[in-house]
Amino acid sequence: MKILSVTPLALPEIRVVRFARFPDLRGYFTESFNQEDFSGHPGLSFLSEQRFVQSNESYSRAGTLRGLHFQWDPPQGKLVRTLHGQMIDIVVDIRRGSSNQGRGIMYDLTSDEDREYGEWIWVPPGFAHGTWFPRASRIEYLCSAAYNPGAEGAITPLSEDVDWSLCDTTLRAQFRTFVASEALLMSDKDRAGMSLSNWLTDSRAREFRVQG
Repeated sequence: MKILSVTPLALPEIRVVRFARFPDLRGYFTESFNQEDFSGHPGLSFLSEQRFVQSNESYSRAGTLRGLHFQWDPPQGKLVRTLHGQMIDIVVDIRRGSSNQGRGIMYDLTSDEDREYGEWIWVPPGFAHGTWFPRASRIEYLCSAAYNPGAEGAITPLSEDVDWSLCDTTLRAQFRTFVASEALLMSDKDRAGMSLSNWLTDSRAREFRVQG
C-alpha cells in the first residue's frame, strides 16, 4: 500500500489518509488497506492502538442522510471511504473537556475513478459520525470495535445547536438546502435522535473524554 499523505482536518483528530492508485489503459489497481503499512507509517501513529475487527459496506440512495452515530462500550472508531458515488462525511466532537466540543465539520469524499488516489477518513471514538449522499453511493467502513446496540447513541443531524463555525462554508450552505428538501431520506430513528445539548447533559456523555 502506497500512502501519499495523512492530513488533519479542522477538527485535528479527524484525518484524511490518501493512498495511491496505479492506472493503466484498462483502469487501475490499488491496495486500499494494509495493516503493516498503516502500523509502520509515521503519520499514522494515532492508529497504533487501533485494531480493525469488522468491515461494513453500505448503499444509500440519492438524498439519504444518516447519523449522527457513536458507541462508547467498547469505544468504536471508523475508517471510511467511498467506493462509488459521493459521500459528504459529517463529524461532531462530543468529548468532555474538548475545546471543540459541540463543533462539527464536513468533508467531501467523492469517488472519481480517474483520480490517481483514493481516500479514507478516520473518525475516532468520541466523535458523532454521519453521512450525507447527494447521489446514489456505496461506501465501506472498517470498525475498531464490535457493534454493541446497548451502548450506542445518536444525535439527530438536524440538531440546530451544532456549532458549524469550523465547517467548509460551501458544504454547510449546500447542507442547509439539502435538509430542507422534500426528497430528504432519513430513518425514523435518526430523525428522533437527541439534540446535541440533550446528549451533552445526559449522564452517559461522560463516557467520552479528552484523553491525556
